[in-house]
Amino acid sequence: MRSRQYGPDLTPPWKKTAAAPEVPAEPDLVVEEVTTGFCGAVIRCEAGTVTLEDRFGKHRVFLLTPRGFLLEGRVVTLVRPTAPPARTATRTASGSLAVPGARARVARAGRIYVEGRHDAELVERVWGDDLRIEGVVVEYLEGIDDLPAIVADFAPAAEARLGILVDHLVPGSKESRIAAQVTGADVLVVGHPYIDVWEAVKPSSVGIPGWPKVPHGEDWKTGVCRALGWPENTGAAWQRILSRVRSYKDVEPALLGRVEELIDFVTAPGT
Repeated sequence: MRSRQYGPDLTPPWKKTAAAPEVPAEPDLVVEEVTTGFCGAVIRCEAGTVTLEDRFGKHRVFLLTPRGFLLEGRVVTLVRPTAPPARTATRTASGSLAVPGARARVARAGRIYVEGRHDAELVERVWGDDLRIEGVVVEYLEGIDDLPAIVADFAPAAEARLGILVDHLVPGSKESRIAAQVTGADVLVVGHPYIDVWEAVKPSSVGIPGWPKVPHGEDWKTGVCRALGWPENTGAAWQRILSRVRSYKDVEPALLGRVEELIDFVTAPGT
């Protein structure tokens, strides 16, 4: 006899070979496994398997086979959910709020000067996004022996302030004596206590216990390389150090505060 209700085909729906829609096995999705009749909510989906929990709290693990589950009476193929899209960074490397899609501002007349290339590269690594939004250009001097003449040539003014970052600015140092010769309302000289900006990177970020002490009279960077067992190539050593700097968290507070102070100074209202 032919069933009037079901028609001539008595094949269970889950055995039919027609394509079944793919459904992501998201947590809490309730499905029934076709061969065992086990019904439960998805609690975990891993590569090739899904774990269901029934209303009694029992767990069963099943393979993610084609046409292997019923969802509200329909045959479906459960698939592993796709990973959520990566979240857009909400902060810059300096810790400031990021401004997605912001264009760089036209450069201000004011500037920030730093002693050397390594200083400039470290400032760019941490504050680059902020500086572009603020329109602040950072330039390096290759030393500050002629700093008073450099400042006079720049001619700082209210609409063109000049900020200067000096290495090893501690009482009694040569750098402190030079910095004391620079005065004016529209120029600001600040510094950090480290012999070189390398030391402003936290040793833990570089993977060393601390920055070695280098004997007086020996080239500091070469001495550091020698003490750490690195090849005596200061350019390569700096790239190794810089590659470990991902954000302000890798830099000592004594440098962070001074750079932030300079940025605030050259971007003050009216500049």
